[in-house]
Amino acid sequence: MGVLFLLMPLVLCLSGVLGADVDPALPFSEYLDSGSSVLLRWGFDLVKDFIMFELSVKTTGWVGFGFSPNGGMEGADIVIGGVGPDGIYFTDRHAVGKFMPLLDEQQDYRLLSLTEADGQTVMKFERLIRACDKDDYPITEVPVKLIYAYGKTDNITYHRTSRGTKEVNLLKFMPKAMLPDSNYFDLTMTNLTIPTENTYYHCKVMKIPLLDQKYHVYRIEPLIENMDLVHHLLLYRCPPTVTTPTEEACYTGETQTQCFQTVAAWGVGGGAFELPEVAGIPVGGDDGKTLYRLEVHYNNQDNIAGRVDNSGLRFYYTSQLRQYDAAVLMTGLAVVPGYVIPPNTTNFHSYGVCDTSQVSQVISDPKADLHVFSVILHTHLAGRKIRVGHFRNGEQIDLLAMDEHYNFEFQQAVNLGKTKTIKLGDQLLVECTYNTENRTGLTLGGLATTNEMCLAFLFYYPAMSLSSCVSFPDPQILSHEMGAANEIEWLQMMFLKHWDEVAINEYEKTLTEIQQYLIVGNIANNVSSNTGLIPQLKAAPPVSCIKKNSSNITHPSVGLVLLLWITALLILS
Repeated sequence: MGVLFLLMPLVLCLSGVLGADVDPALPFSEYLDSGSSVLLRWGFDLVKDFIMFELSVKTTGWVGFGFSPNGGMEGADIVIGGVGPDGIYFTDRHAVGKFMPLLDEQQDYRLLSLTEADGQTVMKFERLIRACDKDDYPITEVPVKLIYAYGKTDNITYHRTSRGTKEVNLLKFMPKAMLPDSNYFDLTMTNLTIPTENTYYHCKVMKIPLLDQKYHVYRIEPLIENMDLVHHLLLYRCPPTVTTPTEEACYTGETQTQCFQTVAAWGVGGGAFELPEVAGIPVGGDDGKTLYRLEVHYNNQDNIAGRVDNSGLRFYYTSQLRQYDAAVLMTGLAVVPGYVIPPNTTNFHSYGVCDTSQVSQVISDPKADLHVFSVILHTHLAGRKIRVGHFRNGEQIDLLAMDEHYNFEFQQAVNLGKTKTIKLGDQLLVECTYNTENRTGLTLGGLATTNEMCLAFLFYYPAMSLSSCVSFPDPQILSHEMGAANEIEWLQMMFLKHWDEVAINEYEKTLTEIQQYLIVGNIANNVSSNTGLIPQLKAAPPVSCIKKNSSNITHPSVGLVLLLWITALLILS
């Protein structure tokens, strides 16, 4: 098995201002001012459509924060709060001009906590990512101008320097760490002539430059020479049994089929990425004995001849070790022969189960939890949607990630927005939806672009020596249920079958109800195999806006409110 495919781990990260002790619900942080007095921390959940903020300001007075279309006051969506003489105050407002901002008729921000201690005010609140009314500013996957202001006391006076704006991409935050001891090495192809084949995988097993001690890779950048032909590349760590460098077409030699622990990769639509500040990819400290396999998928649909390629990856590393080693785990439907998707359907579903209760069968000292911070969702050309359900004790507790508008040409990492915990014993279900209405024949599972996959790659810490956690329908039971004597007869029947709506629905129902083989593998290619069933995946619950009327808000004194907002207007404008 072991086909780990098309990763672009755009692993979202911290800005380096908080050290290793990071709240999993607020993994991202950024100072909004040059003097490091205004710190914004945030986290979000795209599935549940909410975002949480924590604004820490070095003041014992009022604090203000908002979203602005142009960096100024007009059109801004603003919250201001503090701990005043009459207690806590916090309101959701909007500015329509150079006068006092108006109180939103519907209060769509929810205050979680507001404290004042040791010369600092900390305001923690949440809202939906989408806009709940015309006065709210929608948060999207493009940078947004954040505005802030604060006062020394709750008796507000004008402070010209205590305000500012900064543009931040909240949902796709990607700072670049500047480490004093940073260095890098490259792992690339060397003058490879790309074959004139539609789909070609080339693999190179090699050593990394000798590193005298353990380091952590914190940033990875793609080095792509032929952007029109290179579709993806991956780097795998080999087990100790692999000792000889080789180079050849992928999956043709014994050595190449042993290296399957994903380290890093790039895919179409991706760019450079960094790991979270709490984790790094471990390299070095082994006297150069560990080998790595670089796999490059060339998609040469026009059979262009004579192209030479030196594509690969650049790894930035540091001796400042992070709190955890990071790793990648492949989950979903095993990429093995014998899986087919029928033609003439707009909504066919495939499923793959990861049963983490089997981890202890292949790992001698498994960690208690997997802390997942990013996910790559992957199908091929027929894929339209992907969902990853999270189950505990047989009950669905979350949708770990989902993409309702999957695009094969933009292989992006799914930012979970907050670290999600998978306890050993939990199950994950990867569901893929395909559209084959323009195809006349079966679509087979496999490596080629015209084949299909259903995978989710989990980026997590602390690292374990795992490579895959997948499943596959029991082929004997599937053949029997569909009236075939054996698997060969079943496949012949599938090719000859008339695929109308009834036949498609019956086949999908059979796939979801029969026994599945559940497989967990480690870096040494030892596997644990069990059987189980596909759990029922529920849709994401509908998200409703906070419906709190402005007339029910607890305010400080009227005079203080007027002074607060008039002065805030001057400061933020």
